[in-house]
Amino acid sequence: MKYRRILLKMSGEALAGERGFGIEAQRLRYYAEEIRSVTQLGVQVAVVIGGGNLFRGIDGSEQGLDRAQADYMGMLATVINALALQNALEQIGVPTRVQSAIEMARVCEPFIRRRAIRHLEKGRVVIFAAGTGNPFFTTDTAATLRAIEIGADVLLKATKVDGIYTADPTKDENAQKLSHITYQEALDRRLAVMDLTAFTLSQENRLPVIVFNILKRGGLYRIVLGEEIGTIVTS
Repeated sequence: MKYRRILLKMSGEALAGERGFGIEAQRLRYYAEEIRSVTQLGVQVAVVIGGGNLFRGIDGSEQGLDRAQADYMGMLATVINALALQNALEQIGVPTRVQSAIEMARVCEPFIRRRAIRHLEKGRVVIFAAGTGNPFFTTDTAATLRAIEIGADVLLKATKVDGIYTADPTKDENAQKLSHITYQEALDRRLAVMDLTAFTLSQENRLPVIVFNILKRGGLYRIVLGEEIGTIVTS
């Protein structure tokens, strides 16, 4: 295996399926099976999941809510998604722990770095919820931060497209896929890999980022075995 400890970043919208809102049970099961396929290889898996299928802080602020308050509401949405994914994983036999940056002892553990690493070493999938616990930070930043904290080999950003393109492939038929770029090239080309804070953290800590299409079955499995899937961003 090329990667032995990974952090998988998923968007909240990924759980909504074709409906675009809420949680679709069939899609949830699919993601759980993709994650199980790599845990069976002995890969240690951590997950950060967004909350955009339920509530997005930036959208709430645009509708007149206080931005900080809206972001906290978005963090709670990520906890709901984390618990849903935990349930789906445990239904197919994958031991899982949810750790939240906002303490809620009745439903999940608080985020404790050393405990998270210990869970990973014992073969449990750890799902990090509630972002960083602070408003004004995206789940991309939370994913990058947690990946660095647990010493992940790579951050895998799951999307609906098979990598990074020179332009939006849904709008520009001449857009070309990039198989490998550096952080600096992504910055110079203004490619929307992640938000700037997350990207800077990755660059400063030399954390490789792979952008791939999680809807292609087996993609996650092939990545951890070293196959070149999607786009890799490195220093």
